[in-house]
Amino acid sequence: MKKSWYLDRRTFLRGTGVALGLPWMESMGRAAPGKETAKRFAAVYFPFGVSLPGEKSEYAEWNWFPEEVDSSFRFRKSLESLEPLREQVTILGSLSHPAGRKMGGHDTGDIFLTGASFRGADYRNGISLDQHIAAHVGEQTRFGSLVLSSDGGVGEPTRATTLSFTSQGRPIPALSSPRQIFDRLFGKGDAASKGERRLLQNTSSMLDLVLENSRAMKNRLGRQDQRKLDDYLASVRDIEQRVNRSTAWLDIPKPEVTEEALNLAVDQSLPVEYMQAMYDLMFLAFQTDSTRVATYMLGQVAGATTIANAFPACLGLQGNWHGLAHGAGKGDGAEKLGRFDQLLMNQLSRFIQRLRETPEYEGTLLDNTLVFYGSSNSKTHNNSNYPLVLAGGKSMGFKHNQFLKPGSNVPLSNVFVTILDAMGIPHNGFADSSGELSDLKV
Repeated sequence: MKKSWYLDRRTFLRGTGVALGLPWMESMGRAAPGKETAKRFAAVYFPFGVSLPGEKSEYAEWNWFPEEVDSSFRFRKSLESLEPLREQVTILGSLSHPAGRKMGGHDTGDIFLTGASFRGADYRNGISLDQHIAAHVGEQTRFGSLVLSSDGGVGEPTRATTLSFTSQGRPIPALSSPRQIFDRLFGKGDAASKGERRLLQNTSSMLDLVLENSRAMKNRLGRQDQRKLDDYLASVRDIEQRVNRSTAWLDIPKPEVTEEALNLAVDQSLPVEYMQAMYDLMFLAFQTDSTRVATYMLGQVAGATTIANAFPACLGLQGNWHGLAHGAGKGDGAEKLGRFDQLLMNQLSRFIQRLRETPEYEGTLLDNTLVFYGSSNSKTHNNSNYPLVLAGGKSMGFKHNQFLKPGSNVPLSNVFVTILDAMGIPHNGFADSSGELSDLKV
């Protein structure tokens, strides 16, 4: 029963004669009248925590968190690429999702952006922060959000390969092919446009048929299945609205973007080049205002069953990501994991730097973009003291050059509420939030 709703998203309503798969326009919107200063949000997640050797260890320089020095702090080796970006970056420690502390170490990736509390065997996630934002700004761009991951798809309950979840807590499939992502964002051609129009028309017809047949089906279901069907139909209606909005974009040309500077043929067998391509695509999506919301799951916590688990091999490290994290407390394991932490941070720093170097309005793209990066483990299977980075957002009132440790009693969702307030997104709190994190704001 735990995994049945994932099957529902693929096979959906048996007996109706329709097998409805979520179409690509799941994340599309329509243009808003007039111009305004765009406010953007990107979230990047990595699994298994970080290297955290003790201060007296010979490997202390590979501790992911900065060293506190008087009233300031010093980046250690893992984060040293952030030094040129110090004025645009805040490091966050001590935070976590309270609900996550009670979960298995391999379950918490699903709630990194939701803060949800799973109810026993009844897996029921909440809306992710990015989708809450997209619900309010997504109509202003061609794509309401961009959902990416190294593994792609949705995965399975508690082992999702996506960071993004709908208002019903359903996973949104993530894209993993750089070529596919580029074509979706910037692909052109009359044939493609005609194909899109046919797809939209066919999808609209299928939605009508599904909704019509569901009325008769509901009467034959038990209470639990009726609830699942209601949740599904809410998703169908949400898609229906997006289909209607998407039609308006068919005659609006996509941005002119050259692919010459991108390595779109790369795949996960070349992890560094692959990660750079994924970050570059997020950058271009923001720069062209194709979307203002993006997520990227670098890897998920399922261990050996995922593609990204093999990424540390690019540094010549034996074993896999999961094993590397488990070995971080033994011998030179802290340095080995630290070297991989450093590689991941180098890619993030490159992305942030590109945002900072791109002029926009009277500032930069980074001034109008918030980048949230981190893991839902501190060490493997330890679901507290998340290693987190928040960058950008100067025009939204964020201050940086900080290493903040608000305390383990402060829920991570307080950061999310602070982000929502800064972006002007209405809310009634988020998950288990108890208020803003005022130290983040000027």
